[in-house]
Order: sequence, then structure tokens, then C-alpha cells
Amino acid sequence: MSQLTFAEAEFSNKKRQTRREKFLSKMDALIPWKKLENRIRPVYPKIGNGRRPYPLSVMLRIHCMQLFYNLSDPAMEDALYEIESMRRFAGLRLSDSLPDETTILKFRHLLEKHSLGKKLFREIEKHLAEHGLTLREGTIVDATIIAAPSSTKNREGKRDPEMHQTKKGNEWQFGMKMHIGVDDGLGLIHSIETTGANEHDITQTEKLLHGDETRVWGDAGYLGVEKRPEHK
Repeated sequence: MSQLTFAEAEFSNKKRQTRREKFLSKMDALIPWKKLENRIRPVYPKIGNGRRPYPLSVMLRIHCMQLFYNLSDPAMEDALYEIESMRRFAGLRLSDSLPDETTILKFRHLLEKHSLGKKLFREIEKHLAEHGLTLREGTIVDATIIAAPSSTKNREGKRDPEMHQTKKGNEWQFGMKMHIGVDDGLGLIHSIETTGANEHDITQTEKLLHGDETRVWGDAGYLGVEKRPEHK
């Protein structure tokens, strides 16, 4: 058994759990990890075909943390080096070889290439329904920007074509936008759509509603949504 690092020893001896630790513990128990892994495994790189891949369970958990905390690929890499609770959630140790931002990006692209994002989400929805966590009458709609590197200093000499720039406040941002629908009673996300960052929030509203709502909540980005043809 390998020796504990100072970070691991200090983490094990601290006197209380942080909000992040409590949240990750709940997600660990709530998400049907094996079912999700079984969906991805047929297209995941096999040992022996080039560089040895990280365990699928590790990459899936890292991907989920990116969504939980709205982290770009470089920020996710930094978090794995800096935050012990996130390493533990992923099943990693500081003494391990930690996935870099390119590896994290490739995993996300793998899911996108095989249209697995929505399939995984539906699997989670099904699992929650089986455990009695059903949707209620209200939905909160919102959108958040997932930042991506804007640099063109890569092998292709260009930006990721799926990423776009948008102005938020007085700052320009580059990346994707995640649109979410959340049950206002349970606080559970029931709908997700992803677009380029330049897509207006209001255009994705229809895809975020489950259809049984009696009330919908949104910020100023959704003003006038009731006037759109799909909502009349």
C-alpha cells in the first residue's frame, strides 16, 4: 500500500465536511454509475490500442464534475491537482498520473461523437423515477456558459468549430452554453440542451419543459418567451 501524501493525510484528519464534499457524496449515491458506464463502454478505447486509457469510471466522474461546477477543460485539470475532494470523487490520488485538459476534452468529444449525452441523461431520469423521484408542476429554466480555450495554438491551428463567442455583461466569452430545466420542487435537473455560446437563452426554452408544468421560472433572458410561436 502506497504512503499517504500530506494533502491526503490532512484531508482525512479534518473535523468537518465542506458543502462540496456533501454534494459530491450525494451525487455519488444518486447517480447510477454502472448503467452509465455500460452505455459508454462499447465506444471507449480498449487497452492495447495505443496509449493506455484512463479507467472509464474516472473519466465519467470527471466529466460529471465539469457539468456540476461549470468548469472548462483547463479549469477541471487544475481542480484535480488542487482539490482533494474532487480527486477522491474521481477515484484518483495526487500521486497518480492525473488526466490533462486534452484528455478531458477528448472524452467530451467522444460522448458528443456518439450522441451519448442525452442517452446518459435519460438513463439518470429513468433511475430517479424508479426510486420515486418524479417531476412536479414547476420548472426553473436557466443557461450557463461553459468556457473553452480560445487559442489557435494547436495542431490544426484553429479554434474548436463547435465553440462560439458571446458578450456577457462587458466581457466577451468563448465556449458553449448549457441550457437546463430544473424541477422547482425537487431541485433536480430534468432537461439539458447544449449550443454554441452565441445562442440566445430563449430559443431553447421549449426543449427544457416536460409539458406538465403549471408554472415556469426564468430570468430576464426569457422575457417574451410566451410570444414565441412554439409556446402559444
